[in-house]
Parts: sequence; structure tokens; C-alpha cells
Amino acid sequence: MRLYQCDVSGLPLYFDNHFSVGADNAPVGFLAETMTMHTLMPAGDDLWSIISRPGETWRFCGNAQIDGSNWLVRSDDPNPLAIPARYNRLIPNTDTPQGLERFRKIGAAQRQLFYSILRFGLPCPGRDADPQAGLVFDFLEDAIDELGNLIPAMTGHEDGLISLRAAESDDVVRETVRVSMGEPYRTLLGHFRHEIGHFYFQQLVADSDLIDEARSLFGDEREDYDAALQRNYSEGPPPNWQENFISTYASCHPSEDFAECWAHLFHIVDTLESSRAFGLSIEPMRHHELDAEVNFDPYRAKSAQQLVNAWVPISLALNTFQRSMGQGDIYPFVLPPPVVDKLDFINRLIGHARSNYREPLRARPKFSENK
Repeated sequence: MRLYQCDVSGLPLYFDNHFSVGADNAPVGFLAETMTMHTLMPAGDDLWSIISRPGETWRFCGNAQIDGSNWLVRSDDPNPLAIPARYNRLIPNTDTPQGLERFRKIGAAQRQLFYSILRFGLPCPGRDADPQAGLVFDFLEDAIDELGNLIPAMTGHEDGLISLRAAESDDVVRETVRVSMGEPYRTLLGHFRHEIGHFYFQQLVADSDLIDEARSLFGDEREDYDAALQRNYSEGPPPNWQENFISTYASCHPSEDFAECWAHLFHIVDTLESSRAFGLSIEPMRHHELDAEVNFDPYRAKSAQQLVNAWVPISLALNTFQRSMGQGDIYPFVLPPPVVDKLDFINRLIGHARSNYREPLRARPKFSENK
């Protein structure tokens, strides 16, 4: 994640800021077409202007009041929604305080996902461009059966539809599930990055000339999925799973292996960009093999090995910082050589997609609906 500057004061701005302290708390907004943050001046009728872009007017995303978005939309755009919100079909009931809080947390994670999609330059067709497999999001509420039992909504992906259990935005719910599932890491953003990996396998790999290489690395995704999950739940992961997989869940089926590696590439790249923005370098005394500095653009890395060479020392430092504060490791994973090979395939896949698609994002034309 980049670090930005206030147009007025030059003081730092962060991706999720809404106001600039250095400009008397003037509103700020994110401009997706240039991937920049800007300090805003009133231009009348809920419109805003940018100091460095005279003659243009902007407004905030039409969902800003309910999802907390700070993304800008051109004032003459017939679609009032910013890019991430244009892919939403079902959202939580924002008429309740709990639903509103959930949607704001979901929206924040979704915008960070789209930041990476934009930075990578990935194509992202919606249902307007591809009615059968275009990207669309449903954020689902839990249900109660006739006996009063809770029926948790499911998180998953199918043919471009990403469903996310809205209750996962509640820290207690998510942490309870994480512990019960024996997972070292579980976040809203992690869900988004994992499920979008399934979407991009369909978009970029499934019917391409890269499918054979993908199967040689991850396995055959045509393997019976339900049987694989049942085997995983009844028998657990293979004894040597750490030698070939990034997580136990990755070991249960080739499709999950791809999605887990896709998510981890996003984790690594975005965190390395943050490290670069802050000028972070690692030089532990007498341990030169752990020296690291992010002197390249992680979103345009030449290889996964280039990323890993910087990531391993920096993640060790971040884990140490966490432990110093009495927290668990921020990155409780290891990267064996087979996983690095998988990450390299995904890095090359993204580079190929960026080079071969002229229009990285397509917009959906409708408002989100409360359901």
C-alpha cells in the first residue's frame, strides 16, 4: 500500500483517510484512475474539486454514507458508484447498527482488494461484460431455522460469484471460527484475496495454454472437490504438507492450493509496497543473510524469488514486532521452494494478463441493493 501526501500541507495521507489534518481537516478522496489521494475543496451541491486538477469536479461514491468509501467518481459519470461498489449485488441490511458496521468493514477490505487489482492492472469483467462468469459479490446474512438454530452463511466462489459471510466482519465470530478450524490466520481481506484467486483461475488459466503448467504445479483442479474436502476433514493434511503447501487448506485440493497461493502473493506484494513507502530496511547485526530493502516495485516484480528475498527478512522482523507487543505472528507461514515456484507462476500469470488486456476493469451499471 502506497503512502500519499496532502496536496496542501505535504503531510502523509493514508489509503483509508477521509480528512487531512494538515489542511484543517479538509476532506480527501482516492482517485482510482491515477491511484492517487487528493485533498478536496467544495465545488457546490456535494461536488468537490482537486487543487491539482482544475476544471474538474468529483463526488464521493454513492455508497459512501453506508460503506465509508473515500473513492471519487467523476461528477458527469452516470454511475454514482465507485469501482468496487459496482460489483456488489447483495449487501447486509444497513438499516441496523450491526449491519452498517459490518458493511463498513467489508467495504474497507473490498477497496483494499481492488487497490491491488488496479495496481496489478488485472482485467476484471463484471456481469455486464460476462453474464455467466463475470465478477459479482453477495455479502450474506446468517439465517435462523424453524428451531431457532443458527445457519451460518457460506463464503465461497462459483462461476464469478463471490459470496462472503457478513458475520465474518465481527471479530468475535471470525476469531471463533479461526480457532475452531485450527487456522493460524483469518481476516476479511484474506477471504477477499483467496476467493478472487478462484475467480482469476477461471478467467486466466482454465481455458488457456497455461493450464498444463498450472496442473503440474498445483495438481489437477478436476479432482473431485467434495471427496477431497471430506478426506481433508476426516484424515487431516498429508504428513509432509509443509514441504509443498503454504497452508493445510492449500493441501486439500488443487483449486484451494491455487487460491491460497494467489492470496499470499497479494499479502506479500502489498506489505512489501508498504515497507517500500516507509523506507523500511532490515540489517540485523552479524546476520547479513537477513539484510533486506525493497528497492523495486513489488507490483512489477521480476519474479517471485525477488519478492521472497525481501519478504522473508521483513516478515521475520514484523513477527518480532508483533511478539514484542504480545501479539501473534503477523505472517505465521513458511515458503518452501515448491510454494515459491507456485508464486512465481502466479506472478508471471498476472504480468501476462496485464500485458494482454487493454481494459483492466469494467464497471457494472447498477446500485447495490439492501437485502
